[in-house]
Amino acid sequence: MKLAIIGITGMVGREMLEVLNERNFHVTDLIPVASQKSCGKLIKFKNKKYEIISLRDLLDKKVDIALFSAGSDVSKIWAPKLVEKGCKVIDNSSYWRMNKNYKLIVPEINGSTLCKDDMIISNPNCSTIQLVMALAPLHKKLIIDRVIVSTYQAVSGTGKKAVDQLNNEILDQNIDCIYPHQIYSNVLPQCDDFTDNGYTKEEMKLTLETKKILDDNINVVATAVRVPVFRGHSESVNISFTKEFTIDQIKKELDNMSGVRVMDDIVNNEYPMPINTTNQDLVFVGRIRRDFTNEKTLNLWIVADNLRKGAATNTVQIAEYLIENNLF
Repeated sequence: MKLAIIGITGMVGREMLEVLNERNFHVTDLIPVASQKSCGKLIKFKNKKYEIISLRDLLDKKVDIALFSAGSDVSKIWAPKLVEKGCKVIDNSSYWRMNKNYKLIVPEINGSTLCKDDMIISNPNCSTIQLVMALAPLHKKLIIDRVIVSTYQAVSGTGKKAVDQLNNEILDQNIDCIYPHQIYSNVLPQCDDFTDNGYTKEEMKLTLETKKILDDNINVVATAVRVPVFRGHSESVNISFTKEFTIDQIKKELDNMSGVRVMDDIVNNEYPMPINTTNQDLVFVGRIRRDFTNEKTLNLWIVADNLRKGAATNTVQIAEYLIENNLF
């Protein structure tokens, strides 16, 4: 297995290395790829050192799978070039996600739709992944009509510069800011740029990607908010079903969903928080309660590590699925 990671020096790229190591992913040859300024530097993986190369140099190598985490512009240009050489691409950018010719995959939900002909496979947005992981088992049994979601997203979702901004603001240091406002001791009701309809790109990703992964008939409306948390996205979700339900039924369906853990013991103040989900691959669900204003409506609180299941882990899981099912 010759595996390339494009964007190896970024936050998600480095997290991919950790996940590959933890899951004992079999790699015979790791090919780390980054921008020109990082070329020649060494990356350590499983007690072996590998030299970082450029994308142009990558084209001269035989690669089985390439994990992309270097942004949409890079994926747009270089993913097709690798496909031409017979390489499978799993892309963590937003570039291919809503293209009808490419699949948007969360292995626990729709991995079975993958086939040998799928050469570019998209990894969903981090906030979408944790949302659909909780919605999928409930939709299967109860049919979801509408979802209203408000997110509380960590700065690591923006990248290293955002983490640096929060760190430096905590230390009261003046630096160039990646956000339009201070994030320390503040809450920004804006994730990504605004679109013509007044919603941000992040909010529209939650809407469109959820529909593509689960069901186009589900209505989704989102408000995405950036909070001064380093790692771990949280979501407050209101779900309207077409069928009646009991809370015990909801908990049972969530418990039975691979990759989801129910943490809901309000007597002992136990519920999901970013601080106790960091470095976890699971999606945690708590504060499970009926919306008392509507009999067929439910409220959930969902938390997951945005760098793990929201990005690196889901990408590696797709690669594992391809290998386990001989989809080469």
